[in-house]
Amino acid sequence: MRNEFTAIVEPDGPWFVAYCAEVPGANGQGKTQEECLANLREAIALILEHRREESLRALPPDARQEPVIVG
Repeated sequence: MRNEFTAIVEPDGPWFVAYCAEVPGANGQGKTQEECLANLREAIALILEHRREESLRALPPDARQEPVIVG
């Protein structure tokens, strides 16, 4: 298993728009499908990074952190 997500891509006039149902709020757009997917990829990465930072800030000071690797 990798960090793999589903992109829903739709034409919108001369543009392409995309979103990822697994990551609410992740959207992309571009003049080409490739540009659109690159923008969506960046949005997913930024959202996941932000969520990780926010969740770690909320940890109690005595909580232990252990890495968990999937895949």
